[in-house]
This record gives sequence, C-alpha cells and structure tokens, in this order.
Amino acid sequence: MNSTTTHATGVRPFIVDIPQADLDDLGDRLARTRLPQPAPADGWESGTPNAYLAEAVARWRDGFDWRAAEARMNEFPHFITEVDDQPIHFIHVRSPHEGATPLLLAHTYPGSFVDYLDMIEPLVDPVAHGGRAEDAFDVVVPDAPGFGFSQPVTGAGWTVGRVAAAYDTLMRRLGYDSYGIHGSDNGAMVARELGLLDPKGFLGLHVLQLFSFPSGDPAEFEKLEPQDYAGLEHMQWFQSVGAYNTMNAARPQTIAAALSDSPVGHLAYAELFNSFGNGTALVPLDLILTEVSVAWFANASAGMSRAYRDNALAAAEPRVSDARTGVAVFKDDFQTIKVFAERDNSNIVHWSRFERGGHYAALEVPDLVVGDIRAFFARP
Repeated sequence: MNSTTTHATGVRPFIVDIPQADLDDLGDRLARTRLPQPAPADGWESGTPNAYLAEAVARWRDGFDWRAAEARMNEFPHFITEVDDQPIHFIHVRSPHEGATPLLLAHTYPGSFVDYLDMIEPLVDPVAHGGRAEDAFDVVVPDAPGFGFSQPVTGAGWTVGRVAAAYDTLMRRLGYDSYGIHGSDNGAMVARELGLLDPKGFLGLHVLQLFSFPSGDPAEFEKLEPQDYAGLEHMQWFQSVGAYNTMNAARPQTIAAALSDSPVGHLAYAELFNSFGNGTALVPLDLILTEVSVAWFANASAGMSRAYRDNALAAAEPRVSDARTGVAVFKDDFQTIKVFAERDNSNIVHWSRFERGGHYAALEVPDLVVGDIRAFFARP
C-alpha cells in the first residue's frame, strides 16, 4: 500500500513489537506464579488443573520464544485503521495471482489474528501449495474490537452485527467492492451477520459452525439423523462446561480485573483451547501460548469479555439468513445440526464433514480448512 493510499484512507502500517520491559515483566510474574490449591484429583473435571498449568508455565517462562512468534507474525504486512472511532488492527496480503477473490477471515474467542497465520500463504498463493491459481485469495485478517491489537475499545455496543458492519467498511476502504468471509466461533457469528447485512458484492460466508438450536417444535426432531443426536449431546456437554459465557456476559469487568493482572489466570481462562480438557484438542501448546501472549501484551481481557455483554444486552430478534452459505463440521467441534441450520439459513449450498479436528480447526488442521474454503468459493 503506497503512502498516498495510506494517507487518504487512514490506514497505517503496524508492526508487532513488544517492548523488552513487557517481556521482562511477564517473566517476573510467571516466576512468582502461585497456583491454587489443587482439586482432589487435579483433573479437568472442575477446571484447568494445576498439573497442566505447571507444565505450561514452565514452557512459557523458559522454552517459549516470543520473539520467534513475533517474527512469524511480522512475515505478513500489518495495518491499523479506525472505524467508528474504534482502532481495528488487521493483516492484509494480496495474492500474486490475477483475479484473486477477496476473503476476510474472522477469528474465534479467545483467539485473534493468530488463528489464521498458517492459512494465509496457502490461500494467497495456492500454486506454491499444490493448488490452482484460480483458487487464489486476497486475504484480510482483522482483530475484532477488544481482541488482539484492536485496542482500546472506545465505546459500548460492539455486537457481532456492528463488527460485521465495521468489517464491510474495512473491506471497502481497502478497495474491494466484492468479497467473501470465513469465520469460526465468534467469527462465525460475525460472518452470519454479514450475510444478514448482505452488502453489495457479497460472495457468501463459509463457517465452521451455525449456532442453530431446537425451537421446541416436535416436528424438527422427527427429521434428525443418528449423528444429530450425538450433536445434541455435545451441545449439552458444552453448556455444562462453558461457564465463561455466563461470566463474560454478566460480569465482564470482574473477570477482566483478575485476568489483566495474572498471565496464568489468562492461560487458565483460555481452557477452551484445550476443549476444556476432554482430550480431543489438537492445538499445540506453543500456539496456545502465542494466542494468550497476544491477549496478555495487548491487555485485551476486558474487551474480549465485554463483547459477550454487548451481545447479551442487544438481544436481537432471530432472523433467517438468505446469504449463500457453506458449512464445514469438524469431528470434535460443536456439531451444527442441519435441520436446525436450514430452518435459520435458507441458502446453504455447501456442507462437509471432517473426521479430524475440533473447535480451533484453523490451528489444528489448517490444510483441511483451506481446502474447504477453496471448494466453497469455487462453486458458482
């Protein structure tokens, strides 16, 4: 991006460069870690166990190389701009191939732009990764307000719908009059909101989850397949362990006070990266530490938590999305149930299942996610 464009649009270069003093402070805090009294069995049944935390803290303090992670991030061009007076940090990489499809990648909770670092190069230059030039994408990876380096949050009301509108503004500012979106978790909800917004030139949404639930109509259950009942069981399990949803939505500043003062608290509260310890997560520890480090250095816990409250207070009425939609369901993730999803989304044109990967598939099996994104956007 040339200086004229940068000046005209308010888009400025950004480099991830954490001061050494902040790294030293983190090391000092980790050295003074005080773990809680362990649970009787010190397993995952009642939350993040001491045994896991002790191992992870030792790695974070003495084995994890933040500067190497930082260098990996800076292999891509970063920028920052303001939308509705809110700083939005993002990566923007243009493909070397003519006619590349503009694609926005929307991240998870408690993730950030880090979710997609291993997917950018295969998406941007598929020829160099065994693909076809016609499958190339220009890629934009923003941090949602309050997440990553999109700090500080300058006002209330950053619902997923408002984030979707801000992302549309961002894409237009970058010169794209047509684009698609991929999202997971919080990013999947943002993607669906973009589908409801249906901006001019919108090419569709590809998501790992559509959060559609039973309406109470008995007729819905008559259409369920055997695998759908396993999906219902997974929903019930997730509800039983996902207390952070309630805490973030009800008392975000309370939990943020604890997390903002304790890197180990941040790590423990990010137990979703471990699928709450159910043994299915494939996210490597160093990637978890990278995600948690970004949130720690950015002091992001308050904004991340308040996003849940903003959405809870909005209490938007349910709406059917008519946008072109693709869904990829991974074995150990939230199991989107097609009967419910088709009730809420009238134009699902792509549906795939994978027997490997979970809630953070972009961090676990990025090649599978890339392949499914290509397949969806290659469809007419």
